[in-house]
Amino acid sequence: MSRFFGEIRQLGYVVNDIEQEMRRWTETLGVGPWYYAERVPVQNFYHRGQPSPIEVSVALANSGPLQVELVQQRNDAPSMYREFMERHGQGLQHVAYWTVDYDNDIARLAKQGLVPVMGGEVGAGGRYAYFDTEFHPGTVIELSEIKGPKGDLFKTIREASIGWDGKDPIRPFPKLG
Repeated sequence: MSRFFGEIRQLGYVVNDIEQEMRRWTETLGVGPWYYAERVPVQNFYHRGQPSPIEVSVALANSGPLQVELVQQRNDAPSMYREFMERHGQGLQHVAYWTVDYDNDIARLAKQGLVPVMGGEVGAGGRYAYFDTEFHPGTVIELSEIKGPKGDLFKTIREASIGWDGKDPIRPFPKLG
């Protein structure tokens, strides 16, 4: 467990074809069910200090307590997802830690020199920030708030994965507020 962040709760992959990757994870590894949003209602998104009109598709599933996220950026807006794809192609772009004390954790991390480079919100209680962590080769670190509807969604995803029988492998995101 990280002494700065707690447990890694999510592995985030940027992908070229999210539908293909959901099938691959389900058929090859038995991971699912996937909760999928073709267009995530991202609010207040910024990248390197500037607003950015990002459009992303996201799919989430759990393998045990670990959540897997697939992200496909649908436009050319500036983002760390796009930067990763340009440098590396698809792959593991971030590891995420979850918090219910977002403001205090952001302030604590700032005191340690970790500066958010990208972030936004999905629903109430769903803020997130990605940190400029060049020292962590190949991936960046995300801090994700899990209160309100987003926290409820993550709980639903985890519970759906327990004893999943392979049926209904792709499910829609519920409304995030």
